[in-house]
Amino acid sequence: RMSRHTQQLRDHDINPCVAETDASRKCMDDNNSNKDMCTAYFLKYKNCRKFWHNIMMQRRRNGVKPEMPSAEERKKILESVG
Repeated sequence: RMSRHTQQLRDHDINPCVAETDASRKCMDDNNSNKDMCTAYFLKYKNCRKFWHNIMMQRRRNGVKPEMPSAEERKKILESVG
């Protein structure tokens, strides 16, 4: 059974970067943990985290709840920024 923390990390409504996390992990598995082979995946993950962190901080400043948009809301936000 997964820990509560692990479940939250797997929850698309809480963690906006599940796909990027999985892709990085798979790359590491496929390349015997050779980080040099996975730089692009790490960058995508980092950019994802930074993007959603900024959105979250903006929502927090504006008093919007929840601070992290749901998976459905995030989809619309991403479509609007193209």
